[in-house]
Amino acid sequence: MYRAPIASGSFYPGNKEELESVLKTLMEGCPERQKALGVISPHAGYVYSGRVMGSVFARIEIPGTVIILAPNHTGRGKPFSVWSEGLWRTPLGDTSIDEELVNEILNRCELIEKDKAAHKSEHSAEVILPFLQYKNPQVKIVVIVVRSGNFENLSIIGKSIGEILKKMRPDTLVVASSDMTHYESQQSADKKDKSAIAEIIALREEGLYKVVRNLDVSMCGVSPVISMMVCAKERHATKAELIKYETSGDTTGDYKQVVGYAGIIVE
Repeated sequence: MYRAPIASGSFYPGNKEELESVLKTLMEGCPERQKALGVISPHAGYVYSGRVMGSVFARIEIPGTVIILAPNHTGRGKPFSVWSEGLWRTPLGDTSIDEELVNEILNRCELIEKDKAAHKSEHSAEVILPFLQYKNPQVKIVVIVVRSGNFENLSIIGKSIGEILKKMRPDTLVVASSDMTHYESQQSADKKDKSAIAEIIALREEGLYKVVRNLDVSMCGVSPVISMMVCAKERHATKAELIKYETSGDTTGDYKQVVGYAGIIVE
């Protein structure tokens, strides 16, 4: 069983050679860092958010297993839906699911359920995968699509995954897929996103939750980000750093209605 790409040829190039060339350009010139516990990456088309994505993934090692926590844009599937087996396909090839880790997560956290419906038309994890494949062709993945805004449950998910990784896969990278403010002016997006990013940098997941609600920040992946932050802190994270922030206006020149993109590394 494999998950067929749905964003290939639109969000990113559908041809292997062209995709490799784009990824190389987006990640060149960035010094590689040590291992990261977590990152936040946007998931828009590469023409819009690719520079931010590349700046993050170029700076970190891609380990043997990566967990991608992705938002749910379709409304389909369970609140916490994991793709439990088989392969994910992109123009760069097929990537295996870490089925052993999936099974342990399912055994330890009853909130997470096997469910493919949430994944089949969801782009927010898929657009990240080519960056992982390019840097580590042998990478295995676990993909969980999140359709819940319940802070307590998001915290339980993060803590449970963190406890499992400490014992079973200590080198695992956890990627939270999220864009920032959607379709507001550059001035408004910049103000709102700075407030949200400040809470992330301070590793205050509850503060992020409150800022997003109080300021009405249309950050589509706030739920995955909260779970990633809790997971990283369970794994003894000590700092987070904003690597790059841009908006769609930096590509289009239209700053009246922009989407914000932030790349953040948690160590």
